Amino acid sequence: MKKNLMFLALAAIGLASCNGFKKGQHGLLYQIVSDKSGPSVQPGDFISINYIVKNDADSVLQSSFETGQQFSQIVPKPSGKGDVFAGISYLSEGDSAVIKTDLDSLSAGHPRPAGMKGKYMIFIVKVEKVIQKGNLDQTVFNGRCQAYVTSLMDVAKKAEPAKIKKYIADNNLKVTTTASGLDYVITKESSEPKPANGDTVAVAYVGKYLNGKVFDTSIKSEAVKAKLPINPMNPYKPLRFPLGTPGMIPGLNEAILLLSKGAKATIIMPSSLAYGERGNQMIGPFTPLVFEVELVDIVHPNPNAPKPVAPPMMAQPQQQPVKK
Repeated sequence: MKKNLMFLALAAIGLASCNGFKKGQHGLLYQIVSDKSGPSVQPGDFISINYIVKNDADSVLQSSFETGQQFSQIVPKPSGKGDVFAGISYLSEGDSAVIKTDLDSLSAGHPRPAGMKGKYMIFIVKVEKVIQKGNLDQTVFNGRCQAYVTSLMDVAKKAEPAKIKKYIADNNLKVTTTASGLDYVITKESSEPKPANGDTVAVAYVGKYLNGKVFDTSIKSEAVKAKLPINPMNPYKPLRFPLGTPGMIPGLNEAILLLSKGAKATIIMPSSLAYGERGNQMIGPFTPLVFEVELVDIVHPNPNAPKPVAPPMMAQPQQQPVKK
């Protein structure tokens, strides 16, 4: 994995700005960095890739090496100008490439996504696995695809405890571990009261992967520092939620109950207390996470008020960062 990351990082730095690109179908530009023998990817095949997505300013927008989750799916027919799958169709298993798609074509008829500046969106991809559909029976094909995805999850599950242990050792943290497996360090003490289930709390937070990469935060200055796309719809203020209600990831509910108002803590969550074996669009299966949190406020419930409604299920971390 480290070799793959180093290779793709070098490709991103060394090739994304050079002139050795070929023109592909649907108006994209591509350059094959490593060309292995084998049949090209076809619509209907299953592929699994590692990837980095960047803009012209060399800012990383997404990376499978940060989420710990390869991108796996059945290859569709290219839908039109700017479709990255048109570039992937030139590749075979083991190949690596840099693919540049025109942002104006990619977002035709729609506003550009946050953080998308310049002319191109740049994809650095490595095709890790191809399962050809061809004339293969659909049931057999589906079984092979599922077996590969399951194997990736098994690897991630087995590696998780060692990753957490290494993170704690590398950062010289003296953690307290709860019965559920939550590790935490109180970094700022407070003599104020602690919350209870049913209280509404306001929590300032920074969410990170174990490699230190910030994936979400309620603090705008931290978002700028981490070079996250600034969402104009995000108020960047402490997250308010009623403790103990469904929808919030279990690790945050548990951790906040341990803090006094005004206290700060570093929380290391195993995936079982975060996004679990399924993950989501931004967080891979069996991915442990780190949260730097501050309990800003506690509001006790009005006994005559209606019961709080559980927050909605989370779609993407940067929209509803710590809700499931």
